[in-house]
Amino acid sequence: MSIPYSFEPTSTTDAIRAEYDSLDDGAETGVPVTIAGRLMLRRVQGKLAFGTLQDSGGRIQLFAPGKVTPEFEAFCSLNLGDWIGVTGEVMKTRKGELSVKVEEWTMLAEAKRPFPDKFHGISDQDMRYRQRYVDLWVTEESRATFELRSKTMSLTRRWLEDRKFMEVETPVFHPIPGGALAKPFTTHHNALDLELYLRIAPELYLKRLTAGGFERVFEIARVFRNEGISTRHNPEFTMLELYQAYADYNDMMELTEQLVAHLAMELHGTTQLMYGDKPLDLSAPWRRASMLELIEEQTGLTLRLDDDIESLRATASEFNIPLKDSYGPGKIILEIYEKTVEGAMWDPVFVTDYPKEVSPLSRDHRELVGFTERFEGIVAGRELCNAFSELIDPVEQRARFEEQAKQKADGDDEAMVVDEDYLRAMEYGLPPTGGLGIGMDRLVMLLANAQTIRDVVLFPTLRPEANG
Repeated sequence: MSIPYSFEPTSTTDAIRAEYDSLDDGAETGVPVTIAGRLMLRRVQGKLAFGTLQDSGGRIQLFAPGKVTPEFEAFCSLNLGDWIGVTGEVMKTRKGELSVKVEEWTMLAEAKRPFPDKFHGISDQDMRYRQRYVDLWVTEESRATFELRSKTMSLTRRWLEDRKFMEVETPVFHPIPGGALAKPFTTHHNALDLELYLRIAPELYLKRLTAGGFERVFEIARVFRNEGISTRHNPEFTMLELYQAYADYNDMMELTEQLVAHLAMELHGTTQLMYGDKPLDLSAPWRRASMLELIEEQTGLTLRLDDDIESLRATASEFNIPLKDSYGPGKIILEIYEKTVEGAMWDPVFVTDYPKEVSPLSRDHRELVGFTERFEGIVAGRELCNAFSELIDPVEQRARFEEQAKQKADGDDEAMVVDEDYLRAMEYGLPPTGGLGIGMDRLVMLLANAQTIRDVVLFPTLRPEANG
């Protein structure tokens, strides 16, 4: 059978259902339609065949009488997964199944590999992630998740644009890594004989734009971190970063909780969701609590930045937390918090007031010495977002970069280096600014009730297949 170079459907399965679902049992419309999709089920009863055709909108039955359907035997021999185009009358069978009578049909693509039975789906999780092109057809939940992801991105853009934020694009190749504490991927540009890094965050470029006069900017950016893989981590992921002039971290808290609540309402009609088997309340306002306050709630320990460092080390040891010799009090307190508190929180909490030692791009707290105006949003026991009142003093920023560079020289491959061009931009003047980064994959996980990041990334990073 000759395969056409193109095909022109006149309708879709969901459009047919919307218009004709109320037909009486056994009714015929006399209305011909042309549809296309994959054959997902087929059964033959003598001189009558039935099939299920699925397109991007849904499924509909194909009703193929031997006296009406051309090349009836060939139709009955189609493989599950074959792409076909069908023309015929919309009707309802006597058993009440909305159908298209197969009066013409053509092969559009042959499935040369066995296609999984839709009733049984894919039992091998690894196959689902490696062969997403099959998973999307046979796992309805998977298709629904990625449709929800697309809507999440679109709704986020629209919500920000309604608030006068401008979407921008910044480089993926960076001459030096910066904007986050993470290990970068490296590459090489041959023409310039230049080592480059895949971005670990768009932060420093976006703040250059704020210095350049764009008062509200955002980017939904693909970012890359040369780190481990887990249910929450993929080496490449999607980050929403935004910067708002004349704002601080309090404004970023309000923006975050309002955006997340808006997305939940638009996608589900409520902010009261289930995540796993537990209810999750995404309604605003979210709780605000400092890191030290939460440590005390969870462990009973009252920790301070000016505690004796050996005492802090001993406390960390009680929780079996490994420490490096270079860790100061702020880093040790952060490690204690991450081990004892973060995973225990469920409903959304803004964890505020991070030690300066672990926040090289955050502005000093206006009241608490040694702390910064930084928060992380924790939902369902994991970090969803990170935000600051941005550091705007170039002298202070240089000192922090230099401290980071020292840590890097001492073996910390996640530490930052001195970014002279960013410092130059700051020297032209960076206004008071609030900045926010939201992990969009993790946000989609919450909204889709997905337990692993691989369920919300179309093509997650995986180990090579053993047999290629």
